[in-house]
Amino acid sequence: MEMSELIGIWLGAFLTLGIISFLYGDNPWYKLCEAIFVGSSAGYWFITLFWDNIYSKFYVGVTQDGNYMLLVGGVLGFLMLMRLISKIGWISRWPLAFVVGAIAGFYLINYFSSNVMYQVNATIMPLFGSGYGDPIFSASFGNVINKIIIAGGTFTGLVYFFFSKEHKGAFGATAKVGIWVIMLTFGASFGYTVMSRMSLLIGRMDFIFGDWLGLIK
Repeated sequence: MEMSELIGIWLGAFLTLGIISFLYGDNPWYKLCEAIFVGSSAGYWFITLFWDNIYSKFYVGVTQDGNYMLLVGGVLGFLMLMRLISKIGWISRWPLAFVVGAIAGFYLINYFSSNVMYQVNATIMPLFGSGYGDPIFSASFGNVINKIIIAGGTFTGLVYFFFSKEHKGAFGATAKVGIWVIMLTFGASFGYTVMSRMSLLIGRMDFIFGDWLGLIK
């Protein structure tokens, strides 16, 4: 093993154990590793965004491609830096408001088409067909059950959020089913998040016991 690789492994182990030491309590070792992580991440993203956006898109786009509309974005970005000057910091509110409004409008249409309409389309699929235009009874038994659960879960979830009518009787029972559907959805989403974090932990443990200590081959 080369010296540079050995130093990198020991440095990685030092930083990994420093972050894990927070489980014992806040300590100088953890603070040092946290500061190194935040500083290196900020430096990495600064360089990445500079070359990918300021240089490759803005500078090259204006000087070589002649896309002068990019100057509008450059001016807005420059005005945001006015926040660093206390006397004229109010100027930064105008480009910030423009950017927030534009991004909100863009994501509204984007999420409406990708999430809302996609879910509506998945909810109203033909019950006994595998898709629109497919022959009837082409869906399997499992697909039929899935479509019934999706349609029923969507309906009961919507009933729960209908607060203009008191949740009593059959309407209240439907709303309770909707609560269970919502909680199951949140639980599955949370479980997916936990599993993704666990995969990161497993990767770090594999590094500690494998690459560093050599206990895992």
